[in-house]
Amino acid sequence: MRVAFGTDERTAVSDVLAAALATDGHEIVLRVEDAPWPDVGRQVGEAVAAGDAERGVVCCWTGTGVSIAANKVPGVRAALCTDAETARGARRWNDANVLAVGLRLTSPVVAQELLDAFFATEADAGEAENIAKLADG
Repeated sequence: MRVAFGTDERTAVSDVLAAALATDGHEIVLRVEDAPWPDVGRQVGEAVAAGDAERGVVCCWTGTGVSIAANKVPGVRAALCTDAETARGARRWNDANVLAVGLRLTSPVVAQELLDAFFATEADAGEAENIAKLADG
């Protein structure tokens, strides 16, 4: 899968995320590092919305700023997730296309669990009507 990845600072967790994406066979088509968090969220969001990437992963200290910035891009549904079940639910019920991760509290083990859940879960077709209500327009 083509993935856009961005982080406003390089940390052990962001390194684990980027390495895990590659190890899991994903192609990182955009990599933004050490840029201000609004730029990280916007650039990754734009790549996903334009179809250059199928999904995105964004990181900042809390994960909140990059998720807000990504969600400003029409067509992006970024979800700030702190555990695998939340990441799974974000995909299943919300068809989230960008995973936002906080660098402060996320351990490398949890980071891998977030990726595994986010990329292994598909949207629930029964939620299509609800997801359509999120469309910009």
